[in-house]
Order: sequence, then C-alpha cells, then structure tokens
Amino acid sequence: MKTWFITGGTPGGFGLVYAEAALEQGDQVVVTARRPSELREWAEPHGDRVLVLQLDVTDVDQVRAAVTAAEARFGGIDVLVNSAGRGWYGSIEGAPEETIRRTFDLNLFAVVEVMRAVLPGMRARGGGWIVNMSSVAGLVGAQGFGYYAAAKFAIEGLSETLRQEVEPFGVRVLVVEPGAFRTKAFTYFQDEDVNEIVDAYVPMVEGVKAAFVDHNGKQAGDPVRGVQAVISAMNALAPPKRIVLGNSGYDVAVAMHENALAELRANEKLSRGADF
Repeated sequence: MKTWFITGGTPGGFGLVYAEAALEQGDQVVVTARRPSELREWAEPHGDRVLVLQLDVTDVDQVRAAVTAAEARFGGIDVLVNSAGRGWYGSIEGAPEETIRRTFDLNLFAVVEVMRAVLPGMRARGGGWIVNMSSVAGLVGAQGFGYYAAAKFAIEGLSETLRQEVEPFGVRVLVVEPGAFRTKAFTYFQDEDVNEIVDAYVPMVEGVKAAFVDHNGKQAGDPVRGVQAVISAMNALAPPKRIVLGNSGYDVAVAMHENALAELRANEKLSRGADF
C-alpha cells in the first residue's frame, strides 16, 4: 500500500481525481486544500485511508506542517502529486505586478517548497515518485497567459534537473502536460475583471477571457482518463519522463517539437560556427 500526498484537492480539479484513483487501487491518500470542509463528505466513506489537511501551498510553514502530519499519520510519502495551481490572464507588458507574483508563487515557488519538504523522507526510504502537473502551455506558451506559461516552463526545467539529482536515491520524476481538460479550472474566469495596466492589450486579453469562458464545460479532456494514463505511465517497465494528455495537446506538442527540430537543423551552420 502506497501513500499519496496530493495538493490542490478542491472538488472539480485533477487533485481529487488522483486521490480517487489511488484509493481505487488500494492505496491511502493525503489530500490538501485551502477549504478542507469541502472534502468532508467526500472523505467520510474512505475512513482511515484518507487524511484531509488544510493547506495554502504558498505558506511555507503550512507546507512543512502538512508534510510532517502526513508522515506521522502514514509513516511516509511514496507519491507526491503537485496539482495545486491556476493562472490569471494578462499580457506580458500589461499584467499588474501582483498578478505576476501570485502566478509564480502558486505555480512555481509553492511546488518547490512542497518538493523540498517531501524529498528528505523519500531519500531516507530510498524511493518515491514526484508527479508535477505542468501544461501544454509549458511547452508552447499561451498568448494572454504568458506568466502562467512561464511558470510551467520553469516547472519543466526544474523537473528535468531534479530527475537527475534524485535518481541515485531511487526517486523518480514525471512531468504531466495536459491540454484543455474538463475540470473547474475555467470557471474562475467568468467573474474576474480584465485588469490590464497597458490599454493597448485590453482587446487581446478580453478575447482570451471570452475564449476561456466560452470553452468552459466543453473541454475534450477527461480528467479520469487523464489520471489513468498517468498511473499507467508510472507503472510502465520504462516510465516516461513526461506525458502529454489529450488529443489536442498531443498534436500541439508534436508540431512544436517537429518545428523546433526543423529550425535547429536549418540553422546548423550558424550554430556550429560559433565555436573557436
């Protein structure tokens, strides 16, 4: 029986889907959320196999306390799923500074703190899995969502390096890159005002908001199937380093890599000519 520590357990998101999948295969889970009362009814049927903890992942002290409580309850953490996160729309030039900072605090620095809190136990036990939820936006960017994309690009690079550093301790790292999935992620945008400090970008950002609102509930990605794909990847004889989820995401990722390779080869002479 494995113990999962899952951030971002708000109903309607990937976090709770991971928790349910883990429970279905006989594991035990720690689910964290800012409002744990929302999970009381969900957790009750699972008894002692579920521990729900209040956690604001941007609060370092709360992160450490939650990990300590999880390890005290279950003896250790075998799988960490960094699922907490969301984005705010805005242009690169015109997004308010507060928006920029909270985007990185939630989507990058919080992930760092959770990993740093969990890794000592994994190293001591000689194994574990870290599953970092990135995004297709962390591969190709997203107009009007650039700071979210930048944070996910950072998660990609952070995970690549982390994988090399923790492999000797038996810890494995998987990056998950979903496209548009039918979670509640897009519901946040309906009532949020466009808050641009550069007027020239307001029409673009308003268009981005409208697209998110219109697409809410129509996303092609099934979170349950997505999580099952992740678990299958983890259980593979040769687990991948990263996995894209969804048809549209897969097509975008393949096109990005193919175009990048073509451009790299087209400029080979320039690249190789830069050495002494």
